[in-house]
Amino acid sequence: MNKSIFKITLGLLLAQIGISEGTFAQTQKSESVYDYKEAFSPIFYKNNGNVYRSASGKPGHQYWQNAASYDIKVSLDDKTHEVKGTVKIHYTNNSPDELGFIWLQLEQNMFSQESIGQAVVPLTNSRYGDAGSDFDGGYTISNVTGSGKDVKYSINDTRMRIDLPTPLAAKGGKVELSMDFSYIVPQYGADRTGILPTENGDIYAIAQWYPKVSVYDDIMGWNATPYTGPGEFYMEYGDFNVEVTAPANHIVVLGGELLNPEEVWTKEQLDRYNKAKSSDKTVIIRSQDEVTNKNSRPNKSTLTWKYRLENARDVAWASSKAFIVDGAQINLVSGKKALALSAYPKESNGGNAWERSTEYTKASIEYYSKKWMDYPYPVAINVASNVGGMEYPAIVFCGSRAKAGSLWGVTDHEFGHIWFPMIVGSNERLYAWMDEGFNTFINDLSTEAFNNGEYFRRMGDRNAMAKALMHPALEPILTTPQGMKERNIGLLAYYKPGFALRLLRDEVLGPERFDAAFRKYIDYWAYKHPTPDDFFRTIENETGESLNWFWRGWFLNNWSLDQAITDVSYTELDPTKGSVITIANLQKMAMPVVIEATTASGKKVRKKLPVEVWERNATWKFALNTTEKLTSVKIDPDNVYPDINPDNNVWTSK
Repeated sequence: MNKSIFKITLGLLLAQIGISEGTFAQTQKSESVYDYKEAFSPIFYKNNGNVYRSASGKPGHQYWQNAASYDIKVSLDDKTHEVKGTVKIHYTNNSPDELGFIWLQLEQNMFSQESIGQAVVPLTNSRYGDAGSDFDGGYTISNVTGSGKDVKYSINDTRMRIDLPTPLAAKGGKVELSMDFSYIVPQYGADRTGILPTENGDIYAIAQWYPKVSVYDDIMGWNATPYTGPGEFYMEYGDFNVEVTAPANHIVVLGGELLNPEEVWTKEQLDRYNKAKSSDKTVIIRSQDEVTNKNSRPNKSTLTWKYRLENARDVAWASSKAFIVDGAQINLVSGKKALALSAYPKESNGGNAWERSTEYTKASIEYYSKKWMDYPYPVAINVASNVGGMEYPAIVFCGSRAKAGSLWGVTDHEFGHIWFPMIVGSNERLYAWMDEGFNTFINDLSTEAFNNGEYFRRMGDRNAMAKALMHPALEPILTTPQGMKERNIGLLAYYKPGFALRLLRDEVLGPERFDAAFRKYIDYWAYKHPTPDDFFRTIENETGESLNWFWRGWFLNNWSLDQAITDVSYTELDPTKGSVITIANLQKMAMPVVIEATTASGKKVRKKLPVEVWERNATWKFALNTTEKLTSVKIDPDNVYPDINPDNNVWTSK
């Protein structure tokens, strides 16, 4: 999901929360509320490691997860906006439990007027609402079978329960579920699916479009939490065979390998399509001039586009007669190639806008492949739509009006999601920060690397964000997105965890140690289902650090940081014998301390104290190797720590 939707300034955030900066200042106290016994309590994990999830952070030696593959045949009617088809689900129960029923997700039912999602969407300024005030959507489901037999089923909101005639055996039992489904595409579907009108035709961004199996795991059993908008998705992995029949003047792009290009492209477009697969420069496959030329599409009434995607957790597509299409090759670390494609209308073309989309897509994926893990899919498609930014395996939807840095930012962010959560399949419905926060963190690194930092803006004084990051009105990061005020989601799912990981990397562990551990986490949990504890344990075990103080302060609680200088003196009252600095930790969060002293001659002397100075102390006194009087002493001279009260970070000689 696009973090730019949640752009935050300190004043705006405080205004949204309804609290002034003065109110925040009233919460700052000169006396310490720090409790080292609480901050460094050794009891952090609520569960020990087991055969499914190791205490080391790795999947256990008996780790399991179920699997679901899909065969879907569907059609799009661009007159009625109806999507209609059949889905066959091949489900394998790898769990140690016999299953008497199966839960499915029917996410389009959120757009029914009777849904929980519509009931809880605020009247104004909600990203997840307005499918249209008079729109009443949702699925029509029929002909439901299990292994060819009629089954009993019930639908409640976005959940469908299928009762199996015979329980599904543990450790390998298989069943094939089949059903017909149809629905009307909402104009604006919670900023994840919808229809964008353009001069040359509507653009359909199709997602959350087919009935899919819920996850059954070793943590919660069935994960059947209803879809209400803020919480995203949690799915099993499998293979997808999809056939989309659309009007012949449409181009259909889907996140997967196109199996019949010679049937759906004109001969000239097919030549360009194949050329793009081996070109590092963007190749126009269907130009803007061709969009209005009827000869740029095969002379038929409909066409069926056939796609396949393997080892993925979802699939999405887009269709329009308005698409300009271009592409280029993506070079992967393994030596393999993938194809970057962009599909956009003429309104998005030109002025440093979508004509650079393929360049951005290629650069983003090549960077993440080299830095973390190789890109796994045959294509990467960027679609201009009325969706501000949303990710699916091998395809993303981005705002059609984005250009320059904003288009780079949303493209890079959405393709960063290929690693979190498409490869590392966390439960987004519960832990938005495990994909949005991780992605925000890696986006910062990729933006710095792109085109010699063309769009990179280095963060300056991080103290400026402290009042927003640690405002007492915020929920903890470890809150479900459904349990956060919508105005806080951008901060708590994106910015704050991204900030925390950058701080952990740059100031606590160091880039080399953190990056190696982060790559191990990706490697261990690729195509699996990690929990927060699995992430915390992996980083600790790989770096050899106990970081419960960090997780507790940043993620489990909404603690704040306030380090202060309380005294500066000289050894035996003699400046030539060195100085003694006394510091205090006034709020509940613990962090390392960096001190810089300036001597009378202008010399700078720095010292970094590890976080362990707070392990059994609320105040700390230490010697600084100086030989002359000091004119000033400052905590955090580079302003990298989010200290809520920087005024007490400086001592000046009187």
